[in-house]
Amino acid sequence: KGRFALAGRGTIFLDEIGDTTAEFQTKLLRVIQDREFEPLGAERSEHTDARVIAATHRDLEQMIEEGTFREDLYYRLRVVEIVLPPLRDRRDDIPLLATELVRRASAATAAPPAVLSYEALARLMEHDWPGNVRELENCLARAVVVASGGVIRPEHLAISPPRESVTPSLA
Repeated sequence: KGRFALAGRGTIFLDEIGDTTAEFQTKLLRVIQDREFEPLGAERSEHTDARVIAATHRDLEQMIEEGTFREDLYYRLRVVEIVLPPLRDRRDDIPLLATELVRRASAATAAPPAVLSYEALARLMEHDWPGNVRELENCLARAVVVASGGVIRPEHLAISPPRESVTPSLA
C-alpha cells in the first residue's frame, strides 16, 4: 500500500516539501485538491481523507517567485502556518531541549543516565546551531557516548568554540 492508503483518515507528514520535484508537486496537488489518488498498478482511483502536514526549511514564497515551487500547491498546503524560528533565535529553549535529548540518548545506550554540567550547558547556549535541533541532538548523542562518569563536560561536545569578536582599532 502507498502512504495515502496507509494513512486512511489519519495524517501524512511530508518533510522538506521545498525539496520536491515539479512532478511530485503536481501529483500531490491533485491528491489534495480531488481527495483521490491512484495506487501504483491500480485501475481505479481511491478516495483519501488523510490530513497533510508539510514542513520545510526553505522560503516557499521565494521559490514560487523563482518558479521552482507551485503557487497553487503552496496555498493548498498553507491552511495553518506555524513558523518556528531557528534555535539560535530561541536560546531559552536549549536547556529544556538539551535535558530531554540527553535523557533520550542515555536511554538508547546501556550506560548510566548522563547529565549536563553547568559549563557544558553554558557552551550549548553560546553556540549558534546552524543545524538547529538535529545538530543539538547529534551533538548530545555523541557526548553521552564519550562522557565518562555520566557527566557531560564542554570537552565532550563536538562543536566549534565560540568566535571571538574582534573590534578593529582606529590605528
